[in-house]
Parts: sequence; structure tokens; C-alpha cells
Amino acid sequence: MRFYNREHEIAELRRIRELSFGQNSRMTVLTGRRRIGKTTLIKNALGDNHTPMLYFFVGRKAEAALVDDFREEIRTKIGADLPTEIRTIAGVFQFLVQRAKNQQFSLVIDEFQEFQRINSSIFSDLQNIWDSHRQQTTMNLVLSGSVMSMMRKIFTDAHEPLFGRSDNIINLRPFRVSVIKEILHDYNPHYRPDDLLALYIISGGIPKYIELLCDNGHHTAEAMLRFVGSNLSPLLDEGRNLLIGEMGRDYGIYFSILLAIANGKTSQAEIATTLGGISIGGQLEKLENVYNLIAKSRPLMAKPNSKTNVRYNITDNFLHFWFRFVERNRSLIELENFDELQRILLRDFPTYSGLMLERYFRQKLAESGEFCKIGQWWESKQGKAACEVDIVGIRTDEQTALVAEVKRQTQNYNHSTFVEKVNRLKTKILSNYTIETRLLTLDDM
Repeated sequence: MRFYNREHEIAELRRIRELSFGQNSRMTVLTGRRRIGKTTLIKNALGDNHTPMLYFFVGRKAEAALVDDFREEIRTKIGADLPTEIRTIAGVFQFLVQRAKNQQFSLVIDEFQEFQRINSSIFSDLQNIWDSHRQQTTMNLVLSGSVMSMMRKIFTDAHEPLFGRSDNIINLRPFRVSVIKEILHDYNPHYRPDDLLALYIISGGIPKYIELLCDNGHHTAEAMLRFVGSNLSPLLDEGRNLLIGEMGRDYGIYFSILLAIANGKTSQAEIATTLGGISIGGQLEKLENVYNLIAKSRPLMAKPNSKTNVRYNITDNFLHFWFRFVERNRSLIELENFDELQRILLRDFPTYSGLMLERYFRQKLAESGEFCKIGQWWESKQGKAACEVDIVGIRTDEQTALVAEVKRQTQNYNHSTFVEKVNRLKTKILSNYTIETRLLTLDDM
């Protein structure tokens, strides 16, 4: 797959590089979940042969073995011989900052958080060296990592040595809806709306997953689903590998919570009941604020700290899909009954995708730049949704509101029911707005 999008991020990385070389060294932190394209972005932005770029990948090796890996990269890229007596990462970094007093180059350290497992004192050593030399050197230092909870801790926890040292933090996000459409059109110019919806849901806008599907010729919804459910699919274990990397081996309770949410149990009470009535407040807080895997949603215009009417959603489309269809059917995978797994995917995906279509349109409208608020609205009565509106958007003029119903097919739309919802909504929160109404279906994607 060719390189798509990321023009803003490339421009920013190059801007920072010029500042590093023209003034003094800069430290940039690049984060983003696994498979989102951090390394590809760095190589496209900085590997342009204008100036040398050292690329250090921090594998799970002994410190001395990593130094040997870096030794050859230093010799090849900047023509310097690292003295044989240097056997530590701190020694390598000290050598490079000395070199950067007279030579301009970028130093990229990928999977930087892995130093925690190798030798946690490395962070203190790097802090001391950086503080002593950054003003007298011209190094463009880029530190990248995919275990986002660890990267946040390293650079934003006031008790950590590298707190406050980064000049820029770039968080790489999934592709926007418009980019997903562009890619699918390049591979399948005659795609159907169902194909686009499937790619949006299954890939979650993650470049590696899009590449995996499209480069292997899976350009239709059916082909994508059959591939995911086949014995050759690398996506069957992807969610597990991704989350164990974040959570470690103590992931069981978190998986149970995420599985419950993916299966429609979105309130704390519903999730707790599904898990046998245990207390899960601490785990929900960690999933939201440490791992950034879930988010609270409230009816639009509700008070930000309101504890009533709160729903929890898995923010990552791929993980939502993975828990709903892959982890939920783990027993079929263990039995290697892939025919049945594919049958379930093809049978249940249309209903599931109808719910995700609402998410698609909310994202598309948010990306249009025409709204200052986008969300859902609902009222609950005795724990059940008494009135629910799929999309409510407040336009940037703050005088006009869009209220939309989302249906896969037009024939499933009931106009009188929708009018009742709109009237209820106007009475409750939109009395001062001019209201536009729309029906959004697959044909509007």
C-alpha cells in the first residue's frame, strides 16, 4: 500500500528538525497504538537524505546486545566508530550528543518504552545527559513508542526523570473517514457502501489493518469477513497481543469488561451484573484514563460530571469488532471450526454494522468542521431508554442543530416515530435552536 495522508505530521516533524539544526537540540515524543504507522511516518518524514537519520529499534535484548546493534547503525549513517569499551545505552547517548556538537543528524529511538524492561535507570541517565548538552548541540531526537500507557507515564508523570523534557508530543491517530474512502476507492473503484462500512469497522482506520485487507485483495465486505474468520488471519490474535502489551498478563478482568461492552452492556450496572456483581469502578477508571480504551458518553448537553445516564464505549473500532466477534467466539477458534466462525460473522455483521453506522456518521460530521458539538441524546426510564436520538449536532453558529436518524435501509425508517423524538428533544434541550432533520442511510456514506 502506498503512503497515504499524514501531510500535517510530516510537515511538523520536518519543522522540528529544522529548529533542532538551526537553534539547538529538540526532543519529540511520538505515540500511537500499535500498527498505526509511526515508524513509516518517521521514515517518510526524516529519511529523505537531506540529513542523516539514525534509527534505533529497542528490542527485548540485553543492554550490551542492543549497543552492538546500534554500533553498526552509527558507523553506517554518520561515519563514526563507537569505541568498543562503550557497552551501555547511556554511553552510546553520551557519545552521540558529543558528536552532535559538530554534526547535524536525527536520532530516532523506536519502542522507547522498552528501556523500562531492560534497565530502568536509562531514563535518569538520558535526562542528565540531555539537560547537560541540549543547548550546545544540534540533534533532532525523536522518541517513539506504541505502549501508550507507559509512554504517557514516562513523559507526563511528574515523578519520572523525563517529565517536562519533551519539546513536542505528537499522538498519531487513525485515518479519517475521507482517507479510508480514498484508499478503498483506489483498490476497488466500484465499492458498495457495505464495503466501506466493513473496512471502517474492521480496520478502525489503522493503516496496517487496511493494508492487510486491501493488499491481499479483500476489497468487499464479504471478503473481509471471510478473511478475518479464516485460519490464516493474523487478526485472530491481534487484539489479545495488543492489549497484553499494554496490560501485561493480568488482563482477565479487563477483557471481561471490554467483552461485555462490545456485547451491548454499556452502563456500569450492566457490566457489573454480567461479571457476577463484582466491583469494577477501579478497572473502568483505569481502562478510561490509563489505557484510553474506553470513554464515557452522556446525552448531549448533559452536565460533564453527571453520574446518571453514563454509557461506556470502546473507542477503538477494531477492538470493538474484535471483542464482539473474535474473542466472543474464542472456543470456535480453539476448536479450529473456522467455517462456523465465518458463518456467524456473515450472519451477524449486518445487524452489528447498523449500530456502528451511527458511529461512522458522527465521525464524518465531526470531521466536516461544521459542528461544535456532536453526540447522541437519550432519556432513561427505570433503567431503559425511553427516547433515543442517534445523532444531535450543534453547528458552529450555535443557533442551528442537526437531528438525524440512522438506518441501514430507508425502509426501516418510521417517520412519525422520528418526529416524536425530535419534538421531545426540542422541548428538553433544543428550544432555542433552529432544527434541521435528516435520515442517514448507507447511501449517504
